[in-house]
Amino acid sequence: MFSYRHAFHAGSHADILKHLTLIHLVEYLQEKPGALTIVDTHAGAGIYSLVDGFATVSKEAEGGIFRLSQFFGKNSETPESIRKYLEMIQAENTGEELNTYPGSPFIIARLLRPQDRLKLFELHPKEIDILRHNIGELKEAKQIDVYAADSFSRLKGLLPPPSRRGLVLIDPSYEDKQDYRYLENAMEEALQRFATGFYAIWYPILSRRESASLPDHLKKIAVTHKRSWLHTELRVENAPGERRLQASGMFIINPPWTLEKHLVEALPVLVKVLGVDAGAKYVLKSFEA
Repeated sequence: MFSYRHAFHAGSHADILKHLTLIHLVEYLQEKPGALTIVDTHAGAGIYSLVDGFATVSKEAEGGIFRLSQFFGKNSETPESIRKYLEMIQAENTGEELNTYPGSPFIIARLLRPQDRLKLFELHPKEIDILRHNIGELKEAKQIDVYAADSFSRLKGLLPPPSRRGLVLIDPSYEDKQDYRYLENAMEEALQRFATGFYAIWYPILSRRESASLPDHLKKIAVTHKRSWLHTELRVENAPGERRLQASGMFIINPPWTLEKHLVEALPVLVKVLGVDAGAKYVLKSFEA
């Protein structure tokens, strides 16, 4: 299904949760000098304009990155858990205005050390060409491989990475209900081949059976493979009947011990700053195998 374009959602509250979690995971893994392989299974275009195109149709950034950056622009006491994320977004812009939002591929690329590799997958026939062009503009381009391929079927072939140190970000659109099944099957295969890898799974919280049951299915998969997990969700409003995305979650398999502390600091702040109504809240649970 090729109707989905991430540009509609660039800079949304869901991106904020995903990306500040992602940055912490990468930086934790880079505390050791060994080479790191990172896989982004649904890369999109890599970077997005916030001032024209799809982002101006949805205006999701207004309740996301614009609101967050404006709040801390007036508040010098930015929590450390949010500061690095905001710095990375600002680094893609000139001056104080936010005109551009980096997606996961650009955020990861900016964090790469010389010994690290990034592997990007994208199937959308238009997005893949834009992604290749955007990645080609980066000084880190030689460390990045771009594949026009189905990441769910190709992932197991990349695992384990040569260094046995890796992070996999999985964030499909979930427009196709089969994505939930494909994701669960991919995780079973991935853990069989590379049980010690870090896996970060983003998902939308929707009034759909597959969405509601996904965290429990992932918990069962992690426990079956005797792996620790961390589950977090961010809801910015509770408006039944509204079609816009109001909440999303991250499920981490083999989370670093520092991640929960990182999110304990960040999540209440995100609820306060991004919350639209009294239904705004967060969830944070973990299990150590």
